[in-house]
Amino acid sequence: MELRRRLNNIVSGVSGGIILPVIVFFVVWKISSPGMELERYIDRILTASVLTHFISIAVFSNLFLFLVCNRLDMLRCSKGILGITIIWALLTFAIKIF
Repeated sequence: MELRRRLNNIVSGVSGGIILPVIVFFVVWKISSPGMELERYIDRILTASVLTHFISIAVFSNLFLFLVCNRLDMLRCSKGILGITIIWALLTFAIKIF
């Protein structure tokens, strides 16, 4: 109960909303190309013009974090996750346009 109360703030939500997609990206990298180094993998993504697809897949994990925080009635944390997810979406849109 005390931990839930301590984590129920916008900063925790924003932190989780940034860190979880980065972790998912690294997991996808390790699963899809186990022997490839990170620089070469990112270069391959940029060359194939699928960066926005990878961002979208990674940010999709925020949905699960958002639903867990809602279920636990951690609404301030949910606001932070939702806010950073909107920023991720705007970043993805900007990359796609430009």
